[in-house]
Amino acid sequence: MCSPRQTHEPQPGTRRRTFLRTTGLAGAGVAMTGLELAPPAAAAPASGATGVPAWHPDPESPRFTLAVMPDTQYLFDGESIHPAPVEASFRYLLNHAREENIVFLSHLGDLTEHGKVTEFGPISGAFRLLDERGAAYSVVAGNHDLDSSTDDQRGRTPYLDAFGPRRFRSSPSFRGASPDGYNTYHTFSAAGREWLVLALDWRPSAKGIAWAREVIAHHPRTPVILTTHELVYADHEGEEASFSDHGQWLWDELIADHDQIFLTLNGHYWPPARTVRKNTMGHDVHLHITNYQDRYYGGAGMIRLYQFDLARHTIDVRTLSPWILDRADDHLNELERGEIERTGPQDYFSVPIDFERRFAGFAPAAPRPARPASRLVIPGTVAYWRFDQGGRDGAPVEDTVRITDHSGRGNHLTKVAVPGSPADALTWSDDHHPDQPGHGSLVFQGDKSPLRGAYLRTADGAPLNGASFRSGYTVEAFLKLPADWDSGRNAWAALLGRRGRSGDAGKTGGDTEEPVVTLSLSDGHALQWAVYPLNQDGAVTNWSHELPLNTWWHGAVVNDGRHTTLYVNGCPVARNPSTPATGLTTLGLPWLLGGYEYGGKIDQIMRGWIGDVRLVDRALPVREFMTS
Repeated sequence: MCSPRQTHEPQPGTRRRTFLRTTGLAGAGVAMTGLELAPPAAAAPASGATGVPAWHPDPESPRFTLAVMPDTQYLFDGESIHPAPVEASFRYLLNHAREENIVFLSHLGDLTEHGKVTEFGPISGAFRLLDERGAAYSVVAGNHDLDSSTDDQRGRTPYLDAFGPRRFRSSPSFRGASPDGYNTYHTFSAAGREWLVLALDWRPSAKGIAWAREVIAHHPRTPVILTTHELVYADHEGEEASFSDHGQWLWDELIADHDQIFLTLNGHYWPPARTVRKNTMGHDVHLHITNYQDRYYGGAGMIRLYQFDLARHTIDVRTLSPWILDRADDHLNELERGEIERTGPQDYFSVPIDFERRFAGFAPAAPRPARPASRLVIPGTVAYWRFDQGGRDGAPVEDTVRITDHSGRGNHLTKVAVPGSPADALTWSDDHHPDQPGHGSLVFQGDKSPLRGAYLRTADGAPLNGASFRSGYTVEAFLKLPADWDSGRNAWAALLGRRGRSGDAGKTGGDTEEPVVTLSLSDGHALQWAVYPLNQDGAVTNWSHELPLNTWWHGAVVNDGRHTTLYVNGCPVARNPSTPATGLTTLGLPWLLGGYEYGGKIDQIMRGWIGDVRLVDRALPVREFMTS
């Protein structure tokens, strides 16, 4: 905690005032009056830093880590100087930078207890471990680092001499400072986009807030993480964080009206806690407090790792002391073992965030444009159907429709309706997978008991009907199942299949009433590719995992002439058999889209959306799937 009071439960009425703002760098040797600095060159590694990987985060991976270090003041307190825990944390970040894709470290203030030169010297030396490797980080002043009665217009201090803008000139992330030097901002690249860290002083002045607003205005499409020393606090149980008086002021003056700020991080108080508040745009802002100075060894250099995973729409958070972890085999006592990693609900948790939706107000994701059909007709394409040239969204598919085969092979599709089915049993839709080439789909309203719906089929004598694919094949389709999909009524319908009983093809293994080829949906809404290959008497089957409903999926079946692999969203599934399977058995009968035949007659019709479908007479690598 930053307060000089020895209490575990700070009282909100006695909070430390209003953030330090932008002070002039009087006497600091650097005059920064503008918002921007030229992008700095990375610092060269120091000699003797061998064995530590260079700091080169992956800017495209959807997984990256932001590290946070709260109050370290009790480790740099007068004559009680203990840099080892902090240095151990920095070495951990450097050593794990590549495997955890660590992109940035934010220190949350109160680096020292009294703000003296003799205290800043040792902690400044510890940070040189990061400087030597060109690591990206930010630091903010806490109330113990300077005169807590002042704001950011206070002028020169030992803090500014040690951690002012001059220090960051070779930082890969530093982009600028307020004229006083106490507020800085940094950017880093991760998950294919730019992110901004706004590091604000203990008490920003009106000038500091104006500077912060200008920084955000100059980066109108960039998500912002705001770090500062004081913002929210919690009661003794840490069940939920609340604004301090100063935190409420900062929320009202800056955070609430700037939608780009989606996450704030602060120290100062304990215990750790978090809360969510709606900004003026009605969007969530996640507010987190972390501080462990009240725990063993002044917090033992604890760091918190915010592991962003944009693919899972989640931030996973964990808290540990690398200093104690390094000594885990050195006969630690019970107290030390208990502090290696904090696993309470406020120290080890996950934050669900739909990043695309959260950032849509200021950085909407540009939808992938439709791609012309000609680009998808790659060498070997024997059929390619898409549904973006039909009627208006929701309109019934006409009985006389002909769905063009864009491969040029003449494998066009026509509609077949089950007698008694309503006109809207098959409709056009604008809905589509975000990576689908054609921006349209068909909605099949199949059902059974009684059987109803409509499906599509190739014509008698279509070239595709007799294709045996002896050298290999790829079958691709986009699909989505509705939220009310029911296994009792909709299971085993096929996205795609081939007419003809396996028994009629001379197959005696398995169920002789089954069709010779089908890509179906099991009763667990999993994809099932079941075929009678040319070289086998029985069926060979691939299974996917259960596909969550109301979500678009891409399925691909790839056969290299001997083995078949089923992919979902470009990932191979577990249940791919090793049984050799060459080609596809054919009786020269039509292919069906959305209809499943059993015993020589239509038995079930698809319920859900089907997007683009493509068949290629060779095994495609993942990079050539329709999603690429």
